[in-house]
Order: sequence, then C-alpha cells, then structure tokens
Amino acid sequence: MHETLEENYRRGGYTQHLEFGRRPALLVVDFVNAYVLAGSPLHGAGCVAALPGAAALLAAARAAGIPVLHTNVAYEPGGRDGGVFFRKVPALACFEAGRAPELARFAAGLEPRAGESVITKQYASAFFGTALASTLTALAVDTVLLAGVSTSGCVRATAVDACQHGFVPLVVREAVGDRAAGPHEAALFDLQAKYAEVIDLEAARAYLAALRAAPSPT
Repeated sequence: MHETLEENYRRGGYTQHLEFGRRPALLVVDFVNAYVLAGSPLHGAGCVAALPGAAALLAAARAAGIPVLHTNVAYEPGGRDGGVFFRKVPALACFEAGRAPELARFAAGLEPRAGESVITKQYASAFFGTALASTLTALAVDTVLLAGVSTSGCVRATAVDACQHGFVPLVVREAVGDRAAGPHEAALFDLQAKYAEVIDLEAARAYLAALRAAPSPT
C-alpha cells in the first residue's frame, strides 16, 4: 500500500508538540509596504491577506502587555552589506538606503509604537547578525509568537533560528503570508513537523488571555 505523506511523517516521529511558555513576546517580521502595495516587486496577495490577522495579533499582544518587536530590512547603497542574499533576490534593492522610502515603511496598522523594539536586518532570519537573541534573553522571554512575511522566507528562517536559540516559536497562521498558497502551506507544514507550533489566531488570543488572567510568575 502506498504510504501517505502524513503516514510517513508519523512513522518518523514528526508529531511532537511544544509546550507554550509563560513569558512570550510578539515578533512581527518585515511587515512593510513592499509586500502589500501593488506595483512593488515583493508584493504578494497572500501577504495582503495576512494584514488583518497580523493587526489583530498585534492588538492582542499589546493588550496582554507582552514585549513587542518588529523587524525591517535596510541596505547600504549598492547592497554590499546584503552579500549573496542581495545578489540572489534583486527585488531586495527596494530596501537600499534612499531607493524607495515608501516601500520600506511599516504597513498601515502595523507601525511600531514607542517602547517596541525595531530590529533592522539584512538577511532572512531576524536572528542573523542582529541583537534579537540577546534582547529576548534580557527580557526573559521563553516563547516567540510570529507574524509577518513571507512564510516560506523570513518567517520560516526566523522560526527555525528561534528554535535553535531556545525560544519556543508559535507561528500564527492567519498572521503570516506569502506570494502564493503553495510555498505558504509547505512552509507551515514543515515548521509544524520540525521546528515550531503553528497555531490559529484564536488559539493565540486564548493563550494571551490566559496569561493575563494568571498570577505573575515568581
């Protein structure tokens, strides 16, 4: 009998679930206009579709009083600080200093507020070459809720690195988006199997609400 994909993964033991921590932070990955404005080379319908979910998750995180961090991308003129990644994806040139400031701005409704960290990066993972890991450690964070774009790119890379740095990654399905459904779903499947917990927005809200109701950890 032909073995299904689900059967293959169950046989390999890719069915474990991670326990959510008690000190989460929200990380909104690269949700800037370049991914949502028509005419941008990075625009994707799936990214636009994730805007309401990301905004709802951001509102829930703020209401819960957990740390909120955002990432964006910026390069020196010519992109020399982007290395191979910049050469591989020419569309990243829109993030060169002074090239397209409107595309580099945070998407409407997802702008950082005072007291929310902005991590500027040059590569896919928000952890690579940045102070993100040390910032989360200093905040005593044990769990990272993830929103942003793109699911198969920077969100996936960041979730994998969160796992590798010892933070439980919770990827919120409705709050992440990609250029197309295929890469989006494949990335979510792979993340759930190996590196993270993929949860829906209601589960994320319930998690945050329960933390608000619980006594503060000592």
